[in-house]
Amino acid sequence: MSKAKIVVTLKRAVLDPQGRAVEQSLSRLGFDGVSDVRVGRFIELKLNGVDASAARERVEGMCKKLLANTVIEDFHIEIED
Repeated sequence: MSKAKIVVTLKRAVLDPQGRAVEQSLSRLGFDGVSDVRVGRFIELKLNGVDASAARERVEGMCKKLLANTVIEDFHIEIED
């Protein structure tokens, strides 16, 4: 069994209004020196009966077909055995 951890974020060229709102709120709360906040999502899943290499391939397919909108989002995959 392999465990996959996936982080999906907006591409750098895409404006992140949620990140901007968080950045402004942090500043208003007195947390100075925070900039370039980007908000994304974290997905964790388990794959039964596959090795790390096959798991990476399957998860990449999942990201491209469902988990990430590759037009505006990037994703990073980490596989643990």
